[in-house]
Amino acid sequence: MTHRRVAILISGGGSNMVALLRSMHGDHPATPVLVLSNDPGAGGLVRARELGVATAVVDHRPFAGDRAAFEDSLQAALAPHAPDLICLAGFMRILTPGFVGRWKGRMLNIHPSLLPLYPGLHTHARALANGDREHGCTVHEVTDELDHGPILGQARVPIEPGDTPDILAARVLVKEHLLYPAVLRRYAMGDRTPVLLP
Repeated sequence: MTHRRVAILISGGGSNMVALLRSMHGDHPATPVLVLSNDPGAGGLVRARELGVATAVVDHRPFAGDRAAFEDSLQAALAPHAPDLICLAGFMRILTPGFVGRWKGRMLNIHPSLLPLYPGLHTHARALANGDREHGCTVHEVTDELDHGPILGQARVPIEPGDTPDILAARVLVKEHLLYPAVLRRYAMGDRTPVLLP
């Protein structure tokens, strides 16, 4: 089996990154080769090293106002590891069409809503404010349009009486940790059939 080489981009604690790393073993069709963060203080970097995965940092702050230069540095950090796929896992920088175009069909993202509902931020609060009966998360291909690429998987959770954004976020996060690894396994085998979890 041809193993796909995977780089994971993070900005924070990296709980989805950990779920992905722990899933890539045995007969898995993908291998993690790098965890890259835009924040030198990201807790996920320590967790990645503990799991035996190479890490790198491209701090976005020196590039203020020059996203192209920041993304050139991202690309330079990725290049020695020759990834086939990129998984965004809480990477809190919006990528330009130039970078996205380089990775078209090879970059995934997880988003905490049932897209196309609630692209962008504050998804849990928006679902509650709208009186929705269910909420969830989506894994999609990354395209030029924010949170709008082809859907590769979704998982749903009921919204319960008394839910707050934090309570709902925690319930959705449990599903994220199941959904993202399931989608990556299927996607790395060349299968883009959406994974649907209840």
